[in-house]
Amino acid sequence: MVSHKEFAAAGKQPGLQVWRIENLDLKPVPKALHGSFFTGDAYLLLFTTSAPSYNIHMWLGDECSQDESGAVAIFSTQLDDFLGGGPVQYRELQNCESNSFLGYFRSGIKYQKGGVASGFQHVVTNDSNVKRLLHIKGRRAIRATEVDMSWNSFNKGDCFIVDLGKDVYQWCGSECNRFERLKAAEVSLGIRDNERNGRAKVHMVEEGEEPAAIIEALGPKTAIAPNNVDDDKVDTSNRKKGALFMVSDSTGAVKVTAVAPSSPFKQAMLSPEECYILDNGVDKNIFVWKGPKANMTERKAAMANGQQFIKDKGYSNKTQIQVLPAGAETTMFKQFFCDWKDKDETTGPSKAYTIGRIAKVAQHGMVDDGKGKVQIWRVEGERVPVDPSSYGHFYGGDCYLILYSYRLGAREQHLIYTWQGLKCTQDELAGSAFLTVKLDDSMGGSPVQVRVTQGQEPPHLMSLFQGKPMIIHSGGTSRKGGQSQSGTTRLFHIRQSSSSATRAVEVEVSASNLNTNDVFVLKSQSGLFVWQGVGASDEEMDAAKHVVGFLGGNPTQVSEGKEPGDFWSALGGKKTYQTSKSLQNVVKPPRLFGCSNKTGRLIVEEVPGDFTQSDLATDDVMLLDTWDQIFLWVGNDANAEERNGAPKIAKEYVDSDPSGRRGLPITTVKQGAEPPTFTGWFQAWDPKMWETDPFDRIRARF
Repeated sequence: MVSHKEFAAAGKQPGLQVWRIENLDLKPVPKALHGSFFTGDAYLLLFTTSAPSYNIHMWLGDECSQDESGAVAIFSTQLDDFLGGGPVQYRELQNCESNSFLGYFRSGIKYQKGGVASGFQHVVTNDSNVKRLLHIKGRRAIRATEVDMSWNSFNKGDCFIVDLGKDVYQWCGSECNRFERLKAAEVSLGIRDNERNGRAKVHMVEEGEEPAAIIEALGPKTAIAPNNVDDDKVDTSNRKKGALFMVSDSTGAVKVTAVAPSSPFKQAMLSPEECYILDNGVDKNIFVWKGPKANMTERKAAMANGQQFIKDKGYSNKTQIQVLPAGAETTMFKQFFCDWKDKDETTGPSKAYTIGRIAKVAQHGMVDDGKGKVQIWRVEGERVPVDPSSYGHFYGGDCYLILYSYRLGAREQHLIYTWQGLKCTQDELAGSAFLTVKLDDSMGGSPVQVRVTQGQEPPHLMSLFQGKPMIIHSGGTSRKGGQSQSGTTRLFHIRQSSSSATRAVEVEVSASNLNTNDVFVLKSQSGLFVWQGVGASDEEMDAAKHVVGFLGGNPTQVSEGKEPGDFWSALGGKKTYQTSKSLQNVVKPPRLFGCSNKTGRLIVEEVPGDFTQSDLATDDVMLLDTWDQIFLWVGNDANAEERNGAPKIAKEYVDSDPSGRRGLPITTVKQGAEPPTFTGWFQAWDPKMWETDPFDRIRARF
């Protein structure tokens, strides 16, 4: 087996690893620059979950050479081999990346001009001599593409970032909407925090109010082009068009035989002795399935056979390929089968939930196992140390700075996590950014900075509390004597995420917040209860012990359906809560889509990665697919065409479902009046979230 020296560290820790092809060899890309891609290059990415399971992605820029794309394909096969043939392999193309890939980079992907062949190196962090213009596209998956530094590149309908190194200007066209501004702001803050280590200033600029620095950089302003409407309409009817082929080389030459001309397929059509191609080329997707008993030559040639199939069919060279070993099938693949059953489906939902789902690890994967030195401060106008005995406890109304120090070889390395609670004030947000820069300065600018919003913590941050869950209390100012008073009755929602990290979040005391898939701890004057939902996992029950430990008292374990009367009275009486069948046995992870006509036509886009409540765009209609039913969520600012067109899209979505689900119930819910059957799919749902304008919150971080 051929093994590259870079593979020695591959897949050892959960998280993301990225390499670029340089002179036909693999060179690692620094963590702070994950998510930036040169369009003239090819990259290899490995994503590892704590299970462990692996995803290998080879990414090809539009201008990368034949040699580079050949080299990355070889390294992809070698890495797959090195990891025992178990990873899922993806072929990714610039502007046509899979949702799994996009989910790693929640604050967006940046495409930069040039490549290694033309002498372009990855940006140095803290480089203040940068001068570039980025065009921001996308409402769910954000892409920032470097364009010519000229007024001719601008249009009225989009946001652009004029990056001048020490100053980063976000320019907003007169016709771009609030949600696009919000997404562009995430990219601007990402440049400041990751590429400049928090040292750049970010400015928001409206069209027509450009400061002198922008005019100086771009020259005298010329007329701005009108809104540039996207041409790529997402056609849901393409989803159902799948054909299944068997690939065999038993005769010495590769032979492709038709198995079934159209989906839905039956799982029994896949023989473990063979390899198959599932052709969804009309929707730019090809899947190659490797049977566990297929011969080694066929298994190794899977990616090459997929590429040849695309050529033979005359499909677009932007067609994505997923190579899937048996047992690691993705949701996208399984949706073409009407009777798909995972072999470990009965081992409880946390297992099944992890199968098709990629954890939303941020650009910063696991740097180590979290056993280094941890220091935590709370933001109170200045840094106030937190007592080490309460590390792992956070208040949703506060901001915190977490300094993590670890050794890499002989050198000490540092990470600063800036954790921002969902209920913290604008002043605290601004203060946390300022104090992060001050702390970074005091350490000579060497730490990597990671900004984290409550609920979006990367696995490494969760690992710092030595196996204990992260516990988030409601209220603020968690210093003794200064915090908001805890109620006499408290309810904690415990859930394990798809990256196996567990959080306990304090929620409003109400039976409507219970969820059949999770564990809850209820402390009241009448006792301490640990409520176990039918679909809860063992890990969630373990986490409950830690919550019980700090609340104090002898807990009564309560199984769903066998609750005593004093449990219900402590919660203020029985109420309906999320008890859907699919929650008890999450075979297919839920999927969230946005329906928007901001470009002039109604377009449906999937939200990549694990979604949260903040992914619900208030100016859109969102479609939530929970497998046994469909929800249409109508944002308060959605326009009439979106409101009227969304039910038709939901019907098309169900009718075109490749697995043949028909007649699913479609429930329409309005922003602010969500039932528990909807909110149960989001951890720690906050009914007051939209009382603060999300745009004001993000501006405060500038």
